[in-house]
Amino acid sequence: MAMVKRRRHLAGGVRPANTNGISHFPPSLLYAAAKMYYMDEATQAEVAEHLQTSRATISRLLYEARRRGIVRIEVIPTDTEAAHDLGSRVATVLGLTAVYISEPPPVPSRGETTEDVMGSTLAAAVSRALLAVGLDVGDVMLVSSGRTVYEVARFELPNLPGVVVAPTVGGTDQPEAWYQTNEITRLVAERIGGRPTFLFAPALPGADLFQTLQTDPGIQRVLQLWPHARCVLTGVGAPPLLRSEAPQFVDMTSPHLIEAVGDVCSRFFNRAGQPVLFPDSERLIAVDLETLKSIPTVIAVAAGPNKVAPIIAAARAKLFSQLVTDPRTAEDILARA
Repeated sequence: MAMVKRRRHLAGGVRPANTNGISHFPPSLLYAAAKMYYMDEATQAEVAEHLQTSRATISRLLYEARRRGIVRIEVIPTDTEAAHDLGSRVATVLGLTAVYISEPPPVPSRGETTEDVMGSTLAAAVSRALLAVGLDVGDVMLVSSGRTVYEVARFELPNLPGVVVAPTVGGTDQPEAWYQTNEITRLVAERIGGRPTFLFAPALPGADLFQTLQTDPGIQRVLQLWPHARCVLTGVGAPPLLRSEAPQFVDMTSPHLIEAVGDVCSRFFNRAGQPVLFPDSERLIAVDLETLKSIPTVIAVAAGPNKVAPIIAAARAKLFSQLVTDPRTAEDILARA
């Protein structure tokens, strides 16, 4: 008998009061309906039977409970949707056409560095970016030197048969593999099934050799590919004063580089994205920044706290159009930009 009385009491409360044409259900009724439906997992039909009203009224009760904040529904995005949302926000802030976010990098094990584990983490995101370009047989893809690009090239990349791969800078005289652009070119070409074209020249030749290279057919054949490239895969260098290593041809102690915030394809720039020259840089055999800006798709791949400032500066100067990075760097970019 008590349950019958309770049901009749609740049923009587289902009829909302009307104030100036607006219906207002009592909060106790909204809570009762919401608790049964959301917490007790009753169906709307069962709630309607218990409250002795129609399912249509129960639907209105549940809607009103959400509207008033009695019920709060949280939708948790999956990792894929979260990464896409993060990438979209970074792209908007930096004015880029696309930003690809990798999985969080693993913690380096003993004897490993961050660079050792970053390549495998970023390679999958780089693959998505390259596939989206739509490269075809005979298209030219340029690759820069640098530790990040080198590490990415050691892991699986998409199959892009017939694509011509060429370096953006010389480097035959560099001892480290990640500054040997021909080595990176070979690795990338092997990964994608492309055709490598090598640049047999130092990055910064002496004056006499520089004049000779200006007429060398093999060198000129590669340099003439640069303006016709469809895509560039480049790293973004950290500020010179924060680097533990650099190509041998760059004197990191030079006062000329104090204002440099980073480099792309061995071309240094300041926070405004303007070129920063260093002694003898007029002889640098590397794609210049204006040519870089003219290439349809320039994909920068960079991650780490020292890369945040150069990424922001280079992006705002339109030195690249797309970015591949990790979640932490993306969050740091949003916080700083």
